[in-house]
Amino acid sequence: MICLAVTFIIKPGNEEAAAAIFRSLTEHSRTEPGCRMYLFHRSPDDARKFFVYEQYDDQAAIEAHRAAPYYAQYVQNELPPLVESVDLQTYLPLTD
Repeated sequence: MICLAVTFIIKPGNEEAAAAIFRSLTEHSRTEPGCRMYLFHRSPDDARKFFVYEQYDDQAAIEAHRAAPYYAQYVQNELPPLVESVDLQTYLPLTD
């Protein structure tokens, strides 16, 4: 299993547009084979800060996720103009 932890800071005034994209992305991603967990969170202290926790069976599942048409639509096209910063971290479990 591979885990991804991604924190997004959204440009001011774009928070609800980003939240809508994150909801759509979640709906699609959860149906992927190899996706064990896909859950977005929003900071209660900073409406511009979002966090997604993702779990995949393996690297092939991550690559399939990134090759999906909706990934290109949301992550590569619609989201970048709204994002101030992004921090992606990859983790492996201590035991599988």
